Parts: sequence; structure tokens; C-alpha cells
Amino acid sequence: MAKILVVEDEVRLARFMELELSHEGYEVVTVHDGREAYDLIMDKAADLVVLDVMLPSMSGFEILKKVRKAERDVPIIMLTARGEIADKVNGLDLGADDYMTKPFAIEELLARIRTSLARANKEEKKKPQTIGIGKLSLNLSSHEAFYDGEALNLTKKEFELLAYLLNNRNNAMTRETILSVVWGYDYLGDTNVVDVYVRYLRQKIDDRFGVKIIGTVRGVGYMIKDEDAGDQ
Repeated sequence: MAKILVVEDEVRLARFMELELSHEGYEVVTVHDGREAYDLIMDKAADLVVLDVMLPSMSGFEILKKVRKAERDVPIIMLTARGEIADKVNGLDLGADDYMTKPFAIEELLARIRTSLARANKEEKKKPQTIGIGKLSLNLSSHEAFYDGEALNLTKKEFELLAYLLNNRNNAMTRETILSVVWGYDYLGDTNVVDVYVRYLRQKIDDRFGVKIIGTVRGVGYMIKDEDAGDQ
């Protein structure tokens, strides 16, 4: 059964939703703080998020904006006591999958959760399970990577970094953006960790097979280009 993250600072309401969702068979995690919720979402700790707008430390709108900017496509149902049309439009424009106004009937929330999960599962099945360039291929389901049929022993973070660059091929990705998306937090300082992991990948692929997969864009970051694959 799906894992639901309930983000609500009204403790009694959060507990009520937790009990009802658990009764329906969902695995439920409840938090009351915006920053904690954001970290859990970026760690892919839920299949769907019920997200209140008014939260301590970080608002629901701010969380939603950051999550979508980082290309996390987890379904998010916004929850608010305010019923203004502008709030609903803002939430939907920022990437919310649905929007409910308090007070609400729990049966309606359950129905919207079922609909959002079914839609997400349908979209997930449409996604390609294998990506690659030239002789390099990644299986997104099994987290296996191969070059010219030979297995690459990549760590989880190395795999995610390589997959991100492949999915954004021909685009120069800044270190800050890579850090935010792959490592799952905002840029707060040193981005050397990105350089370190690119070096790991080059050791495991470029040095091993005598190719150049990940190019450096001076003053920007890194990029994988289609034309480089043809020279391998």
C-alpha cells in the first residue's frame, strides 16, 4: 500500500487524518513543520503528500515551489483553511495535483488520494525504464548501468547523478542545480561534492573505456552531449 506524508500543524487534525488513512491501509507519516516536510519529500519518503499551506518554518506554497523546481513529481494535495480562488490558482500553478479547503469530508480526501495515486501510477508506467547514449545504458527500474554490455559498479548517488545528466542531455547543468536535484537540498555553500562525484564517474567510465561521457562547461557545470556519443 502507498505511503502518505501528512503535513499539518494542527495536531488534532493531523492525528485524525493519520488514523483515517491508516484505517484505509495506507502507511502514514505525520509531520507538523515545513522544513522537516520538505526534507522528507526530497528524500522520496512518500508516494503522496497531503500538504497544509500555513506551516512553521516554511509554507506549503514554498515547499511546493521548491519540490517542483527540483523535479520531484510526487503527487501533492494542498490543504488550507483559506478558500480564496487566488490561493487555489497559485497552488495549481505551482504544480499541486489537487486542492482542498478546510473543513472537508474525510471521504472526499480519500477519494482524491485514490485518484491522484492512480494518475501517478499511470504516468509512471509511461516513463521509459531505460535511458542511455551511445554504448552507455541505464536501467531505471533495477538501478543497473552498463557500457558496451559491461556492468558498471555505481553507487546510488553516482547512478542518480548520471541519470540526471542523461535526462538533461545537451543542456549545461550548473553545480547548484545538480546539488539541489540529485542531493535533495538547496545550495548552501560548497558544491565540490558535485565535482567529486563527476570524477568518480569519469574514473569508472571514461578512464576504463577510453571515452568522454561527461563534459565540463567552464564557469557553469557539466553536460552530456549527443555528438560526443558518436565519437566513442
